[in-house]
Order: sequence, then structure tokens, then C-alpha cells
Amino acid sequence: METYIDSDAINDNLNNNIYLQALNSARSGIIITDNRQPDNPIIYCNKSFENMTGYSHNEVIGHNCRFLQAQDRSQPERQKIKDAIQNGTECKVEIRNYKKNGNLFWNELIISPVLDHNGNVTHFIGVQNDITERKKYETELREEKASVDRKIKERTKELRDNEAFLSSIIQTVRESLLVLDAEYKVLSANTHFLNSFKVTSEDTIGKVLFELGNHQWDIDRLKDLLTKILPTNNPVIDFEVEHDFPYIGKKIMLVNAYRVEFEGQYKDRILIAIEDITDKKEIDRRKDDFLSIASHELKTPLTTIKGFVQLLERMIPENSSEKFVTTLGKVSVYVDRLNNLISELLDTSKIQSGNIEIHKEPFDIDKLIKDTVENLALATPEYKINIISNTKADILGDELQISQVINNLVSNAIKYSPGKDKIDVYCNRVGNFVKVSVKDYGMGISQQDQAKIFDRFFRARDIQKKFPGMGIGLYICHEIIAKHNGTLWVESEIGSGSTFNFTLPIMKR
Repeated sequence: METYIDSDAINDNLNNNIYLQALNSARSGIIITDNRQPDNPIIYCNKSFENMTGYSHNEVIGHNCRFLQAQDRSQPERQKIKDAIQNGTECKVEIRNYKKNGNLFWNELIISPVLDHNGNVTHFIGVQNDITERKKYETELREEKASVDRKIKERTKELRDNEAFLSSIIQTVRESLLVLDAEYKVLSANTHFLNSFKVTSEDTIGKVLFELGNHQWDIDRLKDLLTKILPTNNPVIDFEVEHDFPYIGKKIMLVNAYRVEFEGQYKDRILIAIEDITDKKEIDRRKDDFLSIASHELKTPLTTIKGFVQLLERMIPENSSEKFVTTLGKVSVYVDRLNNLISELLDTSKIQSGNIEIHKEPFDIDKLIKDTVENLALATPEYKINIISNTKADILGDELQISQVINNLVSNAIKYSPGKDKIDVYCNRVGNFVKVSVKDYGMGISQQDQAKIFDRFFRARDIQKKFPGMGIGLYICHEIIAKHNGTLWVESEIGSGSTFNFTLPIMKR
């Protein structure tokens, strides 16, 4: 089904409360993508889509729909969708998608093109329905028809093996482990738990978790998370518990809990892993204190050195040798590099301590991109940096910090694309946001490294060998964009370059 509509009607309708209420009341997930922009980004999603996927509106805007397939890229349905978008035709597929928490769900997707009066495809509308339960019943029916007897025997053996396997893990792993039943009573506690908390099995087995010891695990937030495991299968991930435990003193514990799916007498079990991170927290605190102190102490003498170098550059004698002038210039360059490195360390320290300052004022995003990129282009004339930015949008934020993000992303694009001479920088409106993209044609980033690329001090193994750095630039960028209510992400393939994207909310006029 092809729909004809004014090319600007979609954006106008998205701002109309009646249309929004109608779309948001729909039980199906609905998204709208802008086919006129690079990579056909999402510009709208309704509430049902957010509920279906677990992603918020702000996290979805600007992405291509393929992000829902995560690493599951071998599905033939992806090519059907791609062909339909290229041909501007309607398409209906059943495809495996993944929620924000990583859970798989089957999606019945219908995409339809939106045409303007000239017959050009301007947008696509995607209607999505979660058919996971239907798929599950179809699979179960096929399995039952295959062989009921064989299934019962295999499941019985599997249950016995799993119970034995789980028991061996609990007793041998060097981490505190508990197994709870559906009533949150402790069925099993390994030796490490008993030794770490200096309790006996009589004090633990058969007791409700929240009543152990002096009720140190009786924490409202932890209770709330654990009660959601059985009905929803949502795990508890890295929940911190700080408590003054009997006999062992004040500790910080990291709690992870998962539902263990069995049938029969072993149905509904919760496996809890408890890690003592007290020492790690103290080491991290000392490291952050050291970085902060060292950066401040280095900043003052470095500023003095920079001043002396600038003075020497202005006082170069006329008969100075070329070697003297060149050497002085190199000193100035390396002093600037060291100054930038110390500034990044200071920014990292401020972010960790929560003291980073943001001074929000309205600014023109198009002008900021142009000014920032042109300054970099002057310093690297061998690169052709293409700029496409005509959003006419104002952003309420810290102009200096956003400029720092753009500078870092473009500098990285130059640094990590040796032998190439082209970089694309473009900015477009996507709903109530602007999306800024920096694309290079360099070495690319592996899928494994992409998951950690914004972590503090993380550097990909191949990059460590070839390029200097400390791995804090992208971490700082990520935190700056997050504090501006935007998102920063990367799309990349090894050998095919990388595209770093970030969104910022447009200032309401």
C-alpha cells in the first residue's frame, strides 16, 4: 500500500497533539523513518514501541531500525527489508529482534512507503507486533508432535544434569553464591558465602534471604528487583549493597541475580552471586584522587613552561639557525599535547566526582559545527572534510563542551583513518532532536570493541599497538552528551570505516 502525502506533512503531524494521541493509543508499535536523510533514521516512535522494546523515545531517535537486530545479522528477512526500502515498496516480515535488556522477541513488521505528490518516497511507516508467544506455541507444538516420549526422557535427564551441574558450581566457585526458591528462602549456600560472612549453614539454609543475620539484606530496592525476576525474567545486574556486616565490618557488595529455569520439582529458582568489591572501590577512589591531584599539580608548571616557550618564539634572534627554530616549534607542539592530555585527565576526574560544570546557553548548532570543523581543516589540509549541516536549530547547552565533542570525534576520524583523505560531517533534524554524524573511511572497529569503546581508559588492542593515547576522549564525549540529554553511539565494520553519531534535543522556541 502506497500513501501519498505532502513531504512536510509527516513532520507537521508529529507536532499535532491529536495525531500523537491517536498513534500513542495504538496497541501496535509504530515508527516513522525519514528516507530523505542518510541511513533512513527513525524520527518518531509511539508508546507501544517503547514498551515493546524497552528503549525510550530519546534512545531510539536517530537510529536506523536495524539496531533492533543487534548482532543477529544473518537473518534473510533483513535483506527483504533492505530491498523494500531501496525499491520503495511495502514489505511484511517476521524477524528476530532484541529488547534493550537483551531479551529476544519475535516481531511481525509491516513497512509501508509514504510518497509525496511527485511519487518520491519521503518516509516509511513501520507497524510492529510482538508475536513471541505465538512463535513459542508454534515451536512447542512442533516439538510435541515430533516425539512426546523422547522429549520427556531428554528433559528428565537434562534436569538431573543441570541440578548436579548447578550444585557443583555453587560449591566450587570462588564467589558467594545462594540459591533461593520462589518464596526467597535459601535452598543452598556455598562454602565461600559461609566463610565470607562468618555464618553457619544452620543460620542460613531454610531462612528467608531478607531475614539473614541482622537483616542486612532487608533492602527495599533489592526486594523490589528480586520480586520482578520470577514473573518477568528480568535479572538483577550489578546492584550495590553497602552495609556494616556482623563480624566482618563495613563492606560494599555487588549483587547479581538470575532466574534458573527448571521444570518439575526444581521450578522457579533464583541464583544470587555476591562479590565483595570493597577493596576495588577503595583502589578506584585512590586512583581518581591521584589523577585529580597529579593533573592539578602538573597544570601549573606546564602553564609556566608554555608561557616561556611562547616568549622564546617571540624573541627568536634573526640569525638563528633553522634547527633552533624547528626544535623550538616541536617543543611548543609537544607542550600543547601534554596540556591537552592533562586537561582530559582533569575532565575525567571531574566527571567521576560529579563536579563537571555545564553552562547552558542557546547556540546555533550549524554555526558551531562549521566553526569547529573548519579550524581542524586548517590544521590538516591534506584531509577533505565535507560538512552538511543546515538544520537552523538552536540548542540549549554548553557550547564549549559540545565543540569539544565534535573536535574529538573529527580528530579521531583523522587519526584512525591513515592513508585516507576524506571525512564526512553532517547534521540533520530527527524529530525534536538534531543528529550529528562523523563518518570516516578508515580501519573500523570490531563488534567486541564497540561494546566497550566509551568506557574509561578502554583502548582497542589493535589501536594500542599503532596509535598513542589513554582512552579517555570518547568517555568524556559520552558523558558530556549524556548530561545534555542526548545519546552517543558508533556504527562500524572492520575495514569499512566508522560513523560516530550523537543526538541533542532542539531548544523549544
